[in-house]
Amino acid sequence: MRVVVPGRPQSKLQAVSTACWEGRQIITYISGHAIVVLDGPNSVLQTTYTDLPDELVAIVIDELSGKIAAASSNLVHVYKPDGYFQGSPRWSLQCHLPAGEQDEIRSLHWGLDEELLIGSTQLSLFSTHNAADHLWSKSLATPAKIAQFSYDTSLIATTGQYDRLVKIWRKLSLSDQRFEYDYLPHPTVVTGICWRRPYHRDQSFDNILYTFCADNKLRIWSPGDSVSHHILQFWGEIDLMQSIQPRTLNPADVSSQRFAFMIHSRDFSMATEKAVQDSPDDEHEQMALHHLIEIANRSPEVCVVLDEKGNMSAWGLENVGSKHRVPGDIFNVAHVEGLALRFKPDCVPIENNAQFFPFCGDDTKRPFSLLVHHFDGRLEWYEGKLDQFFSPLSQSNRLSLKCSWSGHSGEIKKVIRSVTGKAIVSRTKQNESIVWTQAQSARGITIRRSSIIGTQEHVHRAWVLQDGKFVVFLHHGSISLWDTRSLRAIEITRKQYSIKGKALCLLYIPGEDHTPGMAHMATVSSEMQGISWEVRLPTEATPVEPSLEQFDTFDLGLGDDLAFVLSVDPAGTAPVISGFLDTLARDVAISYTNSGRVTSWTAKVDLINRKTEWLTTAEVETLIEYPYLASGTSIRKTALVNSEQTQLTIWSTKGQALEYEERFSTEQGQVQDLDWSSTPDNQSILAVGFPHKVIIYGQLRFDYLDDRPAWAAFREIDALQFTSHPIGDSVWLGGGNFAIGAGNQLFIIEDKLTLSENLLPDIRLSAKSKETVNIFDLVSRLNGPLPIYHPQYLSQFILDGKVVLVQRILLKLWRFLKFYTEGDDVDPMLGFSIDDISDQQDITSSLARKELNSSYADLTEDEPEVVTEHVVASLNELLSSRTVPLLSSREQFLLADAVECVGTVEKHRRSIDENACRFLLFFRQYALRHSQHTDKHLSLSWREITWAFHSSSQDILADLVSRHYHNKMLWEHARASGLFMWMSDLPALRTQFETIARNEYTKTEDKDPVNCSLYYLALKKKAILSGLWRMAIWSKEQATTQKFLSNNFNEQRWKTAALKNAYALMGKRRFEYAAAFFLLADHLKDAINILSNQMGDIQLAIAVCRVYEGDHGPVLSEFLTEKVLPEATLDGNRCLATWALWMLGKRDKAVRALILPLPQVLSPPETPKMESKLFSIDDPALVVLYKQLREKSLQALRGAMSISPRAEWEFVIHTARLYSRMGCDLLALELVRSWEFLITPGHPISPALSPSTTSFSKQSLHLPSHQGHQPPSPMLSAFDMDPRLVLRRRSSLVVDDLPQELKRHSITDEPTIDEEVESNGMNGHDKKSTEKEKAPKQEEKKKPTQFQEPDANSLLDAFGF
Repeated sequence: MRVVVPGRPQSKLQAVSTACWEGRQIITYISGHAIVVLDGPNSVLQTTYTDLPDELVAIVIDELSGKIAAASSNLVHVYKPDGYFQGSPRWSLQCHLPAGEQDEIRSLHWGLDEELLIGSTQLSLFSTHNAADHLWSKSLATPAKIAQFSYDTSLIATTGQYDRLVKIWRKLSLSDQRFEYDYLPHPTVVTGICWRRPYHRDQSFDNILYTFCADNKLRIWSPGDSVSHHILQFWGEIDLMQSIQPRTLNPADVSSQRFAFMIHSRDFSMATEKAVQDSPDDEHEQMALHHLIEIANRSPEVCVVLDEKGNMSAWGLENVGSKHRVPGDIFNVAHVEGLALRFKPDCVPIENNAQFFPFCGDDTKRPFSLLVHHFDGRLEWYEGKLDQFFSPLSQSNRLSLKCSWSGHSGEIKKVIRSVTGKAIVSRTKQNESIVWTQAQSARGITIRRSSIIGTQEHVHRAWVLQDGKFVVFLHHGSISLWDTRSLRAIEITRKQYSIKGKALCLLYIPGEDHTPGMAHMATVSSEMQGISWEVRLPTEATPVEPSLEQFDTFDLGLGDDLAFVLSVDPAGTAPVISGFLDTLARDVAISYTNSGRVTSWTAKVDLINRKTEWLTTAEVETLIEYPYLASGTSIRKTALVNSEQTQLTIWSTKGQALEYEERFSTEQGQVQDLDWSSTPDNQSILAVGFPHKVIIYGQLRFDYLDDRPAWAAFREIDALQFTSHPIGDSVWLGGGNFAIGAGNQLFIIEDKLTLSENLLPDIRLSAKSKETVNIFDLVSRLNGPLPIYHPQYLSQFILDGKVVLVQRILLKLWRFLKFYTEGDDVDPMLGFSIDDISDQQDITSSLARKELNSSYADLTEDEPEVVTEHVVASLNELLSSRTVPLLSSREQFLLADAVECVGTVEKHRRSIDENACRFLLFFRQYALRHSQHTDKHLSLSWREITWAFHSSSQDILADLVSRHYHNKMLWEHARASGLFMWMSDLPALRTQFETIARNEYTKTEDKDPVNCSLYYLALKKKAILSGLWRMAIWSKEQATTQKFLSNNFNEQRWKTAALKNAYALMGKRRFEYAAAFFLLADHLKDAINILSNQMGDIQLAIAVCRVYEGDHGPVLSEFLTEKVLPEATLDGNRCLATWALWMLGKRDKAVRALILPLPQVLSPPETPKMESKLFSIDDPALVVLYKQLREKSLQALRGAMSISPRAEWEFVIHTARLYSRMGCDLLALELVRSWEFLITPGHPISPALSPSTTSFSKQSLHLPSHQGHQPPSPMLSAFDMDPRLVLRRRSSLVVDDLPQELKRHSITDEPTIDEEVESNGMNGHDKKSTEKEKAPKQEEKKKPTQFQEPDANSLLDAFGF
């Protein structure tokens, strides 16, 4: 449902027109430059805007043709019906009818055959049947105020602005334009005229004219007789002043103002028939109905007289026009009190007028309707039953108000909301401001005009206080406070101010709970200078006089690159603060620079010292230069639009991450507005405004498994469906309703919406709930907590090492679904408690339990305790045939994948470690999704590669991966699985590489040696390649290539020849073959540069490098240092960075790269890409990897110790927020509850060093030299520590992998025993060098020691317990 505030009706006599056309009661009125067409209280059919500078002055609709004529001062616009759109009629421009240059149109009226009568300084008649044909014009003595045809068009009545005469025109002949005239005299100015309406136009009837005069009398004029020679003659009159005689004696309750209107006999009879059809059962109401029937039997015309006090009298006119009057021809119908038609006694005299339009249409639901056009800018629709309206009994609600149309007469350019959204202020280009308050009606939420602020001064910024009771305006050089509790706002006070630079914003600084009625406002200039004011307002508890005083001046620093400062959207939160000024306080403003740096600010008012304290809560480098628009919210979300207005980015200032990016095409238009709202549980909603539509975005849960966006558009409001004018501004109301200002109209979009399948197919709702879904409920469903059996939860549990818990969840889900029927209640936790989630059961204990259940347990008939193949098949069958509660169809499909993956991992779990389980799970998921996607470039992420890299079961993993590809693994398969990145055993790696070479050779029927040349030459097996060329007799290159390969490439001349061939192949864009010839020439560096740059395959480059020269060669080290690490930094790929650093032996930096920002750990040579800001960079699995790696070796432990406790705390809290944003609140709670910080050693970090002082240079990342002793690294020598004192619990042994020259003694006096380094050799030493360094130590004679019994805990540690 859409509520419309269509605009302020003009204060003109012909501003409103209504007619019953084709069974519809059409209401048209003019508002500024707009023509508004409606057919119901909340149904706007069309709004048309004119492009002329003059406002419209008159409008009329033809009930026969449906044409609409609207006039500005010297031009008439004629619109004709032009078909239907979605069941509603539409009108299009037919022609223009110009008036004279010095003429001013005052009146319009339709006649027969689509003829239009125009009254100005002359009376003109036009035919609009086909085109604009001018029929005749007659000059007038004074400009016509009113000109109307009689209903048979035989007579015309005209009167001027201040005339006491009504001129009657009667045409003498149809062949020429000659008229005879008659004048109807009145004692004072004629204020209105009305012709009697027949039942239908074909009826023969007498033309009766009713005239209203300023002497408060209604006069009736009937056709003249043949003796008098008058066209019309006086028949009778009603004294409107004497018609109402109040029963009160108090002079203050007696009104001297009268309003009157006619209910024609046709409408009166139809309304009576509807009242009889809906006859009441109540005896008193039956009396009113009998009274109405008695009156209707006389077929009268009814004149209704009323005043602004609610008194009304009705008079019936019977036998109007009869030659012989009798005393009962004018009789009293009713005299009642308490008719509340909402007159405004405090309006200005020029607006103290009203027009009435009674009608009874064909709609049976509307027995009797009354339109009241108040000249103060309101058009109100009342409905009721005619028997109750005229009932002589006391009635509390004779007519009920269905709607009140008002608004602006100019184009809306800005809409501002209060903090709670219960009030808004709309402002036009002419600085006309109106305060609207949100109200509940029978049809839902609507807004009502509360106050009009009559300021003609330019308003720079505004703020709404106390839900619309007061408004603060910031002007250029002054600030004003307005009292808006009455219809006409009153300016309370105004203060001048002077500030360096241009004032940019008006900010509201929240106060504490104990300061009600006090508010503080502030402005910040382009020079970052500021002024604050203290506003005191009355409340129920403190009825003080409103005041505004300057409070403080402040300086926020340099604003050289400042673009703008603006207030944050309060997003529905309470406008109070806790009283503490820290980074957890609520934001009050954001600023952004031309370079794209966004800064959020909070403030606190010090009432004792009378100053305003400011604090920067967050800074984000968005890399968006010269933003066109920005908007922030108090819950740390910011949206930015680029300078071209085509790119939208949504940022989390708290997490300093890019959550969403979208580029819009030129067809969609340019982004021009951003508006924030939030649900009661602080989930953000963003409305993005375009010229003719608004797209509403809601938060989605973070998804690190499926690479899905964090935001989605779930609603699109097409403004072209209800207006052709571009949107001026939009704003959120309280409760999820949305207000759009377009032209001079406001449209209120309700919070209920129907989901569009093409916008958001991930929500599964019933047909009934689709019709009534609330926007807040939808956002909570999209971004709320997940059920424990959700695939996102299961994947994160497995990453956290809770494989046993995952199996227990799946088994409970399996048992639940076996007996589940749709509609049953479901526990999202499946009966698990928080303590079950925190259970530290690891894989080792589960293996022991599985051993007990292996042999004899299989003979029992009890339900399985692990996810067996039978459970997997049964559960997947249930998932494919039943609807799982709280899951969408897509999530249910992913759950089936997860079940199959867990079953696969379970089969191999006794022979693989935790990291291998993690890799195998996601490799299986990748394989399932790869088989369903057409994108063949899908591959595992570096996160999964890192899990396998740190696994001790790599041989089993390699065998499983190879078997998955049926032992026919090609390079594309190896790249997708990352095989050559995570294998540590170089002989096994070379064996796998040779297998790839054979498979690449045999993948085609021709068996082309070109496909395997790179692989065999990287293995330095030129002889095998030469033999393959010998068999390729079908190839044109066979003879020359075989001859060329037979040469000795240890000689320089043949190396040069190979280089020439390589460059020639590069010219032909045969890059892989060119790299092979570079290897033939022993130019490894050139080969991997081609593979990484031209082919874009970093994995192939690294694999060739490892196979060709091993893991410690200079080319690999240089490539990782100068290519891989800078790319990882630019992309923000932490897993790639930590993998490369671990390969280089820089394990301390590898650990730090998981926590600290990569540009701090490794200074990049270029500015990071925007992709490096994405939320997906901060994978919560990094906390698991960090916890594992920091305990793996001394280098890693030293790297972890170099991280400040504050940085580690922020990393853990940030990860907990990520878990919560993913919907995994239980994991967030578990993380913050069980996290163990490293115990700070006795010797702190050197003050000269910080965790982020490492520069990105070739020297800093190069492996330590073995040819001489180097001084110890300052970072590594900053501690004298014992890992036994740093770690609270040791789950494994800590490997001493420090280089020999960096060894230091422990804090104890005992010598350190070197443990064997890990088998992958990533410490920068080979085995021989280590043995040579240990040899002198072995020759030293050890001191005799006394035997000491080992501690039992140390023995348990040795076995992993």
